[in-house]
Amino acid sequence: MSNTVTRARATPPGRAPRTGATTAYDRYYSARQRRRRGLADLLGILAWASAAMAVTLWLSSGRALFGSIGQIVTDAGIVAGLIGTDLVLVMLVLAARLPLIDRLVGHDSAMKEHGKLGKPALYLLLSHAALLILGYALDSHVNPIREALVLFSTGDIFLSLVGLLAMIAVVWTTVTAVRRALPYEGWHLIHLLSYVSVIIAIPHQLSVGLVLAAGTWERVYWLALYVFALGSIGVFRFAVPIVRSIRHDVVVERVERVADDVISIHMRGRNLSALEARGGQFFMWRFWSAGTWWHAHPISLSAAPTDKRLRITVRALGRGSSELARLRPGTPVSFEGPYGIFTDVTRTSTRIAVAASGIGITPIRAFLETLDAPPGAVTILLRGRSDREAYLWDEVATWARRRGHKVFVSVGRRGTGRAGWLAADDTARGANAGSIFPALRHSDLYICGPQQWGDLVEQDALRHGLPADHLHRERFDW
Repeated sequence: MSNTVTRARATPPGRAPRTGATTAYDRYYSARQRRRRGLADLLGILAWASAAMAVTLWLSSGRALFGSIGQIVTDAGIVAGLIGTDLVLVMLVLAARLPLIDRLVGHDSAMKEHGKLGKPALYLLLSHAALLILGYALDSHVNPIREALVLFSTGDIFLSLVGLLAMIAVVWTTVTAVRRALPYEGWHLIHLLSYVSVIIAIPHQLSVGLVLAAGTWERVYWLALYVFALGSIGVFRFAVPIVRSIRHDVVVERVERVADDVISIHMRGRNLSALEARGGQFFMWRFWSAGTWWHAHPISLSAAPTDKRLRITVRALGRGSSELARLRPGTPVSFEGPYGIFTDVTRTSTRIAVAASGIGITPIRAFLETLDAPPGAVTILLRGRSDREAYLWDEVATWARRRGHKVFVSVGRRGTGRAGWLAADDTARGANAGSIFPALRHSDLYICGPQQWGDLVEQDALRHGLPADHLHRERFDW
């Protein structure tokens, strides 16, 4: 390793890390972030406003009676259905990978919000069904079970029941234990049911009762929501990736062995700069060979992209990723992306702190290559359980040496205590986030590595003064 690389340092007794000073560049980066977050907040407001608008249009139509007990229960069921359906459409938009949403909040945050909406949407739709059955039964003076059997025997209502069951299956797969047990393709296939559940619910919503009667503003509004949500999925999840894959003609150029269980895949294509990919972003890759075509891989770039070359670095963590080592030159590659904001567009400061562990070095390596920072403004901590996990460390050290930045390494079994994300030898010497990263209060911290390790880094950095909005962490979830 280069002499730029040293062990993780401990704070000298009686001396605190220097604080740094705010510069014009810091003010520029902060203002840029405030604008981006303001637009992201506006998107969130619009999402919730769409549900409020759906209920408002229904109330203003005059068909909300609020008369008998049965009518009140039925109206409550209609409101629950309107809000629940709206949330499902918002979920589809968040999962559609719209470029605007990805640039403002990132794929990771969008999918996190997508997951949060799943259970409330399901509960509202279940309430919708239960309240309507009960309301109709009260008005008809019949048993609710008998009323349910009558309702579900009609075509449109039966389709809505099938859609509700599909929604239950989708939410079930969001449970962490279930999701981890499923391969990506199985998880993805089940989540296609969410599209099916929306499509087959359309006839029920448009034909049953007078809630969305023909010629009303409600009908126009809901049709517009359906077109936007399903159109976004069709365009950005299917059409755009297919067109880009054909246009850029990406193929495997060679496979390079980095370690026993790690490879780098070098790819070539044409006019790749038109993708406007940045170091730190990831793609969904599909390699069209006999053993790999069935599996899409969410993998970040491990080198800055050029007009004709792309590189990813992969660790064999399962059957799908293990097969990639057998790829042959010339294998066609299709892709979706680029995705994510684990890039310098999220920075708020001139000073950059970086913490990478294991295969988490890959987006960090590409991110650093395109980073514009003055000499000495970047401090990097590389973590590994042994020297065998020093993937791409030499490349990072070379980059840092040429630009006057610092690289620290922490190798060995993890320590304990608040700085337990470092090696035991380093924690014993008193090393922590505050001692390793100078001017932490005035820096941006980029973290990439295993989730539990990243949580410890995050907690230690926040404890030593890192502002929460200076923390950048992309988990690259599906």
